[in-house]
Order: sequence, then structure tokens, then C-alpha cells
Amino acid sequence: MCIRDSHYPPGTSKWNKIEHRMFCHITENWRGKPPVSHEIIVNLIGNTTTKTGLSIQADLDRRTYPTGIEVSEQDMRELNLEKSEFHGEWNYRILARSK
Repeated sequence: MCIRDSHYPPGTSKWNKIEHRMFCHITENWRGKPPVSHEIIVNLIGNTTTKTGLSIQADLDRRTYPTGIEVSEQDMRELNLEKSEFHGEWNYRILARSK
């Protein structure tokens, strides 16, 4: 089992095709409606559709997550990371720890 993580380099989200496909429609749907609560924001995003069939699912996560948690250098060293051949500084896999 592994987790694959891939990132765009800093400053390049403008090339993310998913963002371009969705956010222009979300913005259009949002126009003129004040984002006064998280519920309104999530509903505006989740009710965005297009004539060509794009629909977006959005849910509000109300769970509380702890802040200020730091991963020690020892914990980082113990991760079984495998850098990708293509830009390993941004793209990698986290593999299960060997026993």
C-alpha cells in the first residue's frame, strides 16, 4: 500500500486544468451573493452545474482538528518516502513501513 502525492510547483496552479474547469463556473454561480457563512459558501459551490453536465459535490466538514502539531525530524526520517523520477522535490510516494 502507498500514498502518492503530487504537487504543482509554486506559482503554477494557473495551469491546473481542474481548477480552470470548475472555478470559473463556481465564480459565475457565486456572483452577487455575499458569502456570509460557511453553509452559504458550500451550498453555492455544491449547486454549481453547467449545461454540459459538470456538477460539483461539496460538503462542510464541521470536525475540529488539532493545531500546532509538529512532526519531529526523527518521525520524518522514519517515513518510507520514495521520490518520483519527475520532480521528486514535489512528487513522491509514501510506502508502508517495512517490518
